[in-house]
Amino acid sequence: MSLDELVARARGLVRDDRRVLLGIAGAPGAGKTTLALALVGALGPEAVHVPMDGFHLADVELERLGRRTRKGAPDTFDAAGYAALLARLRVSDPASGTGPGTVYAPAFDREIEQPIAGSIPVPSSCRLVVSEGNYLLVDDPAWRAVREEFDEVWFHETDEVLRRTRLVERHVRFGKTRDEAVAWVEAVDEPNARLIGTTRSRADLVVTEDGSTRAEDR
Repeated sequence: MSLDELVARARGLVRDDRRVLLGIAGAPGAGKTTLALALVGALGPEAVHVPMDGFHLADVELERLGRRTRKGAPDTFDAAGYAALLARLRVSDPASGTGPGTVYAPAFDREIEQPIAGSIPVPSSCRLVVSEGNYLLVDDPAWRAVREEFDEVWFHETDEVLRRTRLVERHVRFGKTRDEAVAWVEAVDEPNARLIGTTRSRADLVVTEDGSTRAEDR
């Protein structure tokens, strides 16, 4: 399935009576954000990208909880807050522009590795929200509430060597030494990736990046 076909599938989800939410799940470094941004770019003003990463807990809170050394694990996010935002985003009638007005979602700034509140405006006219994140399909109470808000969730995967290489390069780009980056990938990112891999079967669509893009309906 080509990107054009994925765009057509996303556009086909759009309804006249309410806003639609599309999720893209996958392991760290799998290319979720790249796909989400490509979809939103192709769909134009009717779509907005709202990343799950905006719900990272701040480092000061992770330090208080003793979780700073495994930042990125499921319990280092505000899953309930994310689910609440998704529920709020659903309350809109794009055809008439009614609903809660513009909703502001948080973003995640990789330069400082912190969430930034009120960064992403979602106007009442938005018809499709594309949100990507690691844990959209995790089957526990906190994340189950997240999954329930999506109309469809796709699982994005890529070659494992490429994915790990991307992760190391990302960590280096944002301040770690190469040795620190490799150690973080092994100790933190890969256990998370293994958990995320177990959620693949719950996706509505599996999209595999391998030079071209193909998709597998679930």
